[in-house]
Amino acid sequence: MLARTDDFTPARPAFEARNLTLDYRTSNGSLRAVDDVSFTACEGERLVLLGRSGCGKSSILKMLAGFIAPTEGNIFVRGRPARGAGPDRIVIFQEFDQLLPWKTVRENVAFPLRVAEGVSRAEARDRAAEALRKVGLERAIDVFPHTLSGGMKQRAAIARALVTNTDILLMDEPFAALDALTRRRLQEDLLALAEEEGFTLLFVTHSIEEAILVGTKLHLLSAHPGRTITTFDTAEFRLGNASGDRFDSVVSEVNGLLFDERQRHQDREDSHKKEPA
Repeated sequence: MLARTDDFTPARPAFEARNLTLDYRTSNGSLRAVDDVSFTACEGERLVLLGRSGCGKSSILKMLAGFIAPTEGNIFVRGRPARGAGPDRIVIFQEFDQLLPWKTVRENVAFPLRVAEGVSRAEARDRAAEALRKVGLERAIDVFPHTLSGGMKQRAAIARALVTNTDILLMDEPFAALDALTRRRLQEDLLALAEEEGFTLLFVTHSIEEAILVGTKLHLLSAHPGRTITTFDTAEFRLGNASGDRFDSVVSEVNGLLFDERQRHQDREDSHKKEPA
């Protein structure tokens, strides 16, 4: 059985979500997407949000990034309230077209340095080249994005995040659209970079196996609206031990929690439908 971390409080939090609730306005009123979700990640941790489609994972990431404001609750970055987006939180999405098509790979990676930090062209080019080396794209440094595969485009997006020396990386299902072999290779590269660079990671996925292997902490969300089911410590697992009885039992336990929550959610829906008007 997984070790639950519900009562664990990190000593040095990198970011915190406290009682996040999000309502979207619709033509029929408001629709609750996220309901009273809280979690904490300390420096260097890899926190994964896992849940079924529509549970509010991406909405939570966007709130943490500062792209949308919560209806209720607060977000803190290193103990300070976070209002709006900031250069200390870099987002990588699932979509491959995150690069400017008229700029080379190196120019894309150097772009935030020139715009946000105002560094010289020469320094930006050197730092971009080093970031691309770290993600294995040194041989594609001067090509244009349309020549890259999906996996290479995601590597370039990661390099663009690393070049700013950010220490909080937010990734929204970045490998979901890739084939299995490319996805596994990028998972390996991401974990190696996390160890080398020491950044804190928020990673969104709907894959149980990926969630357990990528994260050091797994935050499980219920079906719509997203509510916390529990939080697990998954630091013992690595890509090298993604098999065996221990790993299989953990996958089964998480799957069972998601299935049980889905059944409880359906039972609640059925009960509401049977109530007299």
